Amino acid sequence: NNILLTEQNEEEIQLPGGGIDDGEHYVTALVRETLEETGWKIQPVKKLGFFHRFVYMPEYSKWAQKVCHIYLCKGLYNLTSPLEKGHKAILMKPEEAVCLLENPGDRIFVTNYFGLKSNLKC
Repeated sequence: NNILLTEQNEEEIQLPGGGIDDGEHYVTALVRETLEETGWKIQPVKKLGFFHRFVYMPEYSKWAQKVCHIYLCKGLYNLTSPLEKGHKAILMKPEEAVCLLENPGDRIFVTNYFGLKSNLKC
């Protein structure tokens, strides 16, 4: 009934995820990044799709094209507090989440998966 999100630096709310280490499979990266950003152990269930986004990465002083793979995952249990500094785990209803997600791609996948109206009043 809830969706797991991460709040980064008290500014941006997003679906958990992140970079893939050299030689790492993106599903392994998803499980690792979700644990780092939320403290939750998850089990990927099904790939829902992917999208590209262009973002400025201040830590590298450059723009990057990111490929975001979106998976339906089962939250197994909360193992610990987020391991990554500045992150906070949030559980909320999809109807609320879609209004708070910073990334338009994240919003589209949440809207479509949960069958929400695309004209929700936020």
